[in-house]
Amino acid sequence: MGILDHHKKIEKHATLLLVLSFLVVTIGGLVQIVPLFYLQNTIEEVEGMRPYAPLELAGREIYVREGCYVCHSQMVRPMRDEVERYGHYSLAAESMYDHPFQWGSKRTGPDLARLGGRYSDEWHVAHMRNPRDVVPESIMPPYAFLLDRPINGEHIADLMSTYRIVGVPYTEEMIATAREDFLAQADPEADTSGLLERYHDAQTRNFDGQPQLTEMDALISYMQMIGTLVDFDTFVRDDSR
Repeated sequence: MGILDHHKKIEKHATLLLVLSFLVVTIGGLVQIVPLFYLQNTIEEVEGMRPYAPLELAGREIYVREGCYVCHSQMVRPMRDEVERYGHYSLAAESMYDHPFQWGSKRTGPDLARLGGRYSDEWHVAHMRNPRDVVPESIMPPYAFLLDRPINGEHIADLMSTYRIVGVPYTEEMIATAREDFLAQADPEADTSGLLERYHDAQTRNFDGQPQLTEMDALISYMQMIGTLVDFDTFVRDDSR
C-alpha cells in the first residue's frame, strides 16, 4: 500500500505528474535515439542502387506533386500475401535516395514498389490519359494534361544540387551534365553512352510517343525504373550488421 499511496500523490499533483512523465519520455527517447549516432550506417547497402537519373528525378517530382503517394504506397511488407502479389519485400536501401520516401499503409490503388517493367509505355500513357480505358473499375482521376506540358530540364541541375545537400551522392560531373542527360534519356537518336556510364541501367527512349519532351515522358521514365535496380535473384541479406 505504501507504493500505491505515493502513486496517488503523483496522480493528484498535476505539475509533478507532468515533470515525471517528461523524464520517462526523455529517457525512453534517448535509449532509442543515442545508439543511432554511433552507427556508421543504418541502411544495408545493396548492389545496384544508384541516384535517380535527371529525367527520372524530374518524373519523381511530378509523381509527388500530383499526390500519387496518397493512393499508392511503395512498400511491400514481408508478409506472404504481399510478397506473392507484389514481389520481394521492400529493402530500406531502395528508398535511400528518396526525399521524401513513398512508404505508407494507405492503398486505394495497388502498391507500386515493383511497378517498373510490368506494363508497356503505351499502357502507362493510356492509363494516365483515362484510367478506366485499361482498368474499368479504377477511381483514379485522369492525368492527360501531362501530355500537353513540355519540360526542358532548365532547373534540373539546381534540383540535383539540392538533393546532394541532403546526402544524395550526385557528383560534380553528374550535375554539370544534368541537362544534357535529361534531354538524352528521352531522345532515341541521342548519344547516351555518358548517361549510361553515370546511371547504369537507365532506360532510354521516347516514353510517351510524342515528338516533344513532356511531363508524361518524365513521369513514365520514373515509373518504369521503380523496383528494377536490385537483382533479387542474387540478393543475399547481410545479417551481420
